[in-house]
Order: sequence, then structure tokens, then C-alpha cells
Amino acid sequence: MSDNLFDIKVGDFSFRNPIALAPMGGITNSTFANKNANDAGLVILGGYNLDSATQKAAAEMVSRGRKEFESHEPFKVMEDEIKAVNEGPIVGVNVRSSKLEPLIKAAELVRDAGAILELDAHCRQNEMTDIGVGQALLSDLPKLSDWISKIKETGVVLSVKIRANVVNDIELVKAIESAGADVLHLDAMQEGAGADLKLIKEIRDSTRMFLICNNSVTDIETAKDMFTRGADMVSVARAVMDEPGIISQLVNRISIQQEDMGWYNAPKHVCRGEGDLRGLAFCCLPVKPCPVHNNIAKLGYSAQEFADIKNEFAKGTMLEYGDSTCFGSLVWCCKISKPCYLRDGVLETLGLSDSEYMRLKKELADYILENAKKPVNAQV
Repeated sequence: MSDNLFDIKVGDFSFRNPIALAPMGGITNSTFANKNANDAGLVILGGYNLDSATQKAAAEMVSRGRKEFESHEPFKVMEDEIKAVNEGPIVGVNVRSSKLEPLIKAAELVRDAGAILELDAHCRQNEMTDIGVGQALLSDLPKLSDWISKIKETGVVLSVKIRANVVNDIELVKAIESAGADVLHLDAMQEGAGADLKLIKEIRDSTRMFLICNNSVTDIETAKDMFTRGADMVSVARAVMDEPGIISQLVNRISIQQEDMGWYNAPKHVCRGEGDLRGLAFCCLPVKPCPVHNNIAKLGYSAQEFADIKNEFAKGTMLEYGDSTCFGSLVWCCKISKPCYLRDGVLETLGLSDSEYMRLKKELADYILENAKKPVNAQV
């Protein structure tokens, strides 16, 4: 598959596909990444423990049987590990520290090495949370926000990994975005039930940050469940150890979908109650009671303003055509996966492929969100 198939960017980084290898303490190093994630768009190494407190906590975790990266020279290890990853994937580095200063040093090192820094606000092991690290940061938003802001002053591209359903997730996400983070890496965990797909949709509707979703990604169907709720990328963790070829499989399947459909993470329709706000690109003209009204209200649009913004985008594009469709224009037509002989007849007449149609719909979705009277990150 072509490395140019996807247009996925964060800062100066361009990912060749939306599949990532997640960090796993004591497991995800360059050797593991090169063996199992050569085809990935992103590999996140670590987590690495940067100060004496986290190093001591890691040693205690290892003593009771957990895997962890142990080193009293973590910065040298990080630098060497970034260089050791095979060319192809973008590299991220997941780090923990009980103090800010080592995080700043790590940010500068990672920035200069051409990689992404990931702040661990995710680890729930008592040894880490007892010293205010990992998941403990979720309950201290002033501290987390301050750390993010100061780390971003280095110019590094910053991801923050969090665990869902611990605190008020929307409040948390807004604080992380306001502090300046570029990427939200969401472990969408819900106890005993796999990934929390409803929460992924709610978070997608509350932020414009690049969204990586994690938890129970074991095949293309579980990945698609996350993509259709708004994930820009999915990360794979334990499944890689159970099935070493899973990342290559996921890359292959999502690449085929991108070639065929043109929008790999196209949302579900909002009228089904499962689609995020990007799904407004597929909505009919709002002339009758339906979920479109509640969704456009979240963006500050009246029904007329929503109609105007869609028609404004369509003007001069292929979406302007379609007199024979339900509302006289392709701009009001649904997702290509939903059968419609009226839409498909117009596409055939225009010579517009399914993927070209869907790429226009993606541009339309971005246009609707970018011109909203209430920004997405103002949503509840």
C-alpha cells in the first residue's frame, strides 16, 4: 500500500496509516516494535521512568511480578531506542515522572530526535499513583494542565495518555486541550465491557485534538467501531502479543477501506444516535423533527443556518449537483455504505467515484465544524 494513501497529520508529523503500537511497560521497546509493528503508522515506546521516585516505584512493581523498564540512565535509553526503531513509523515515547523538570528534559530530547512525547496519565498501579504519577494526575487538573503547558513551551508535539471513566472525562479532555496538548490517547476502558464507544463519540464531539483510541482492539471490526465514533487512530496493545501479525492485518484492511471508500473513519449517521458531529455531512435538509436539530444546536446553527452552510460549501463542487435526489443536491445525501439508487445514479452520471464522493463529504464535515458558532471544544 502507498505511504501517501492517508492524509493524517499532527504538527509536522505525517502518519502513513492510522494504526499504532501502544506503550506497554517492560514490553514496548525498539526490538518489540521492529518485530511486530514495522507496518504501523506510529509506535509508542515505553513507558520510561525518568526520576528516582518513578524508578523506585518501577522496581517495586517488578518485585511483585509486573514488567517494567528499569534504568538509571533513562534519557540515554530513550535516545538510543528512538534511533533503533526501523524507518517507517513515526516514533512516540511514553514517560512518567513525579517532577516536572525531567519531563522538560525528555521533551527537549524527544523533540530533537524527531519524535513525539507522550505524558503518562494512565498507569493505575498503586506504586505510581501513590506518588502522584499516572492515573493520579487525572484527579489534579491544575497540576496536569500546568505540566502540559510547560512541556509544550519546548515545542515538542505532545500526546497525553489517559484512562476513561475515572473522573469527569469531558471536563478532563477540555482541560488537556486548553493546556495545549496535540494528541489525546484514550484508553476507553469500561469495567467488564470492552471499549466505551459512547464515550469515544462524546469525546470526539468535545475536542478537535487528534484522537488515538485504545482498549480491546483485536480485529478490524473493533477498530472500525472506534473509527466510526471519531477515532483518528487506534492503538493496539496486548493483542500484539497474542497475535504478532495483527498490526499488519489491520493496516492492510484499513488501507483497502481507504482506497475503496475515501474516508477511513467516516462517522455513522447521527439519526441512528451513534454518529458524532462529523456525521452532519450526511444529514438530510432539516425540514422535519429528527436528531439533526439537537446536533446542529450544539454547534450554534439554526436549521436555516445549517442549510446555508452546507449549500455554501457545495457551491462549485460536485456536491452541488443531483436534481433527482431527495433534496435536489448531493450535499444532502447519505454515507456511501447506505444503499441509495438516486444518489448512485447521480454519481454515475457525474463520473464521481465512491471515494471521491466521500472525500468531499469529509471536507464538508470539516467545513461545518470549522464554521460553527459554538466551537466543538465548547460542547458539553
